[in-house]
Parts: sequence; C-alpha cells; structure tokens
Amino acid sequence: MPNLTPKRRSELRAEAHKLSPTVIIGDKGLTDEVIAEIDRALKAHELIKVRAATDDRDARNVWMESICEKLEAHPVQQIGKILVVYRENPDRHVVPAKAGTPKDSRLRGNDDSVKRTSRPRSRTPSPRPESGPRRRRPRTSR
Repeated sequence: MPNLTPKRRSELRAEAHKLSPTVIIGDKGLTDEVIAEIDRALKAHELIKVRAATDDRDARNVWMESICEKLEAHPVQQIGKILVVYRENPDRHVVPAKAGTPKDSRLRGNDDSVKRTSRPRSRTPSPRPESGPRRRRPRTSR
C-alpha cells in the first residue's frame, strides 16, 4: 500500500470538505460491524468521513490507525471527531486506452462517425426580442 503524496492528500481533503459523515462510531466503539460498514462505504465511495462519538482523543487516534490497517486504507485527515479515510477502488478506475485508438478519439469528441442525437444548431442567430424602456426601481425616502 503506497503512501499518499502530499499533493494527492491535499486534493482529497478539498474533495472531502463537502462530504457528510457516512459512518458513525457509537458508544460501543469500533466493532466488527462498524468496520464492515466502513468497508462497504469505501467500496462505494472511495473517500468517506467517519464521525467518532467519543471525547477521548487517544481512542480516536487508535481507531483511525486500526481502520486504516484492517481495511488497507489511507488516513487523509482528522479534525476533532471527524476522520477522513480514503481507499482506491480498482474497479472504478478504468485504464485509459492507448492514444490514437478509435475509442479514445470518441471520448475526446474528435471522431465524426459518432452520430449526434441532438438537433443541429442553426447557423444564423435568432433575432433578439424587442425590449421596451428600462424599468427603474422607485426611490424610497430614508
């Protein structure tokens, strides 16, 4: 399991900013069921937030280490009770084809053999609608 580069970790932190916690570690702590749920979430999303419901900072650090160790994931960030974990899902990432292949050129939109489904645009612009005088907001006394 190669470590994340600082640049990639920064990108993941920015991506995780908008996420909500997917899994919550409750009063019973880090049980096998919670580990299984984190594993399911990582398979589905790759990058998740986990909320720890304890005030013990040392316990949260141990939980983060054990989650990453058991699930072969990377710790991205830990702010307060929120743990951000990342594990790349190899099924979701498609290896790009070699340059010059028909599939690659279709993805970029360079192939003219691809049939377009939308109606072609007109070459002449449509006339602008006639507009009246601009309306101004009435002034109010202060």
